[in-house]
Amino acid sequence: MLQFVYSSHPGRVVFGAGAIGHLEREIDLLGARRALVLSTPEQAAQAEDVARRLGSRCAGIFARAVMHVPIETAREARDEAARVGADCAVAIGGGSTTGLGKAIALESSLPILAIPTTYAGSEMTTMFGITEGGLKKTGRDGRVLPRTVIYDPELTLGLPAALSATSGMNAIAHAVEALYAVDANPVISLMAEEGIRALASGLPAVLAAPRDIEARSNVLYGAWLCGIALNGCAMALHHKLCHTLGGSFNLPHAETHTVVLPHATAYNAKAAPEAMRRIARALGATDAAQGLYALEQRLGTPTSLAAIGMPADGLERAADIAAASPYPNPRPLNRAAIRALLDDAFHGRPPAA
Repeated sequence: MLQFVYSSHPGRVVFGAGAIGHLEREIDLLGARRALVLSTPEQAAQAEDVARRLGSRCAGIFARAVMHVPIETAREARDEAARVGADCAVAIGGGSTTGLGKAIALESSLPILAIPTTYAGSEMTTMFGITEGGLKKTGRDGRVLPRTVIYDPELTLGLPAALSATSGMNAIAHAVEALYAVDANPVISLMAEEGIRALASGLPAVLAAPRDIEARSNVLYGAWLCGIALNGCAMALHHKLCHTLGGSFNLPHAETHTVVLPHATAYNAKAAPEAMRRIARALGATDAAQGLYALEQRLGTPTSLAAIGMPADGLERAADIAAASPYPNPRPLNRAAIRALLDDAFHGRPPAA
């Protein structure tokens, strides 16, 4: 008999080519007057464009967001927001920038307006992550959920095709885990399957024609759905492994999710057959894990941890960390099996059956 709990979260989404033109209106609707604009150093030019659009409503720019939100950077950003008297934060970029906005909101309750330029999906979640002392600590708090998200596919045109592919696979990972989460529900499962479908069909189109706005729109639509899926259910083995590898070994976020995803899916295959059927259907494949691996090969993404900087002598430690504090998972976590999974991922082998 079907039993589930579903909770929706407040948030406003403005989606479409040219949607950035509504920025001032959306700031007004937040009741804000002094916005601190956040970005990575690489996206400082986009932050400056946002500042120009805001005019006198821009309190300043903090263009020092980095991967995994080191606590030192979070503290600097919080201090800057207080110094300039900001009453909201505008985060333009990917998960690193959105994560920095969340770190500010966690202690100050400043509202966040997010403008994603990648497919990370974190803009749709109450989840946050801060890295301290080589460990990434994650949590959920309603204060960090962006009040408004502006999705403008034109802003993703500057995302290189290769980065689009890994960012898109990162988004797919959110939906894959939502389908076999301990608290899965039919509403999120519908969004998750549709998100995987949109990304699996849209990403090859983006690689074939990087400036195709319709293809970019389809992928951004899929990423939005996958972000909702990530927020609607608990995380499992895949995210535990990626948080471990990213926080403890400073591996690139999207690439890590890309490499690990087929292997974590294969690990859970027998314990979550219905989820596997839906994943395979969304991919147009006969097997979920193999279908994900084949999609990555088609997209030309990295398929090994070694290729993205993982040291071979770190695999034992990674397995220890993942097994020591597991997330709920359909298949019980076995340290030896996790170590074997990491070995396959390290060498880029196809996922084990």
